Amino acid sequence: MYLSALQRYILQTTLLAGRNKVARQVFYRFYQQQASPPVLALQINAITKSLERLIAKKLIIGFGEVTACKWFIREIQLTAAGKKVTKQLFGQQIILPLKR
Repeated sequence: MYLSALQRYILQTTLLAGRNKVARQVFYRFYQQQASPPVLALQINAITKSLERLIAKKLIIGFGEVTACKWFIREIQLTAAGKKVTKQLFGQQIILPLKR
């Protein structure tokens, strides 16, 4: 499964946050690390699209408001599949649930 750099950043920061839900304002730090970040309107659009695509892949759950025309995602949470993919991104070994 291909994930963009922003999507990988979203998954990794959500896992490292240590909280159940993470606010979307945390993800704007991705662009602060760049030498010449894009305009704020483009940042908002890119983050929104990335969150919607991660929700479509069932890696995260979005919390917020849904209107007839638009989603307003306020917070996100990793699913079990999202945690597994994120641990693979970190290169950690996943412990198999084998009983002894």
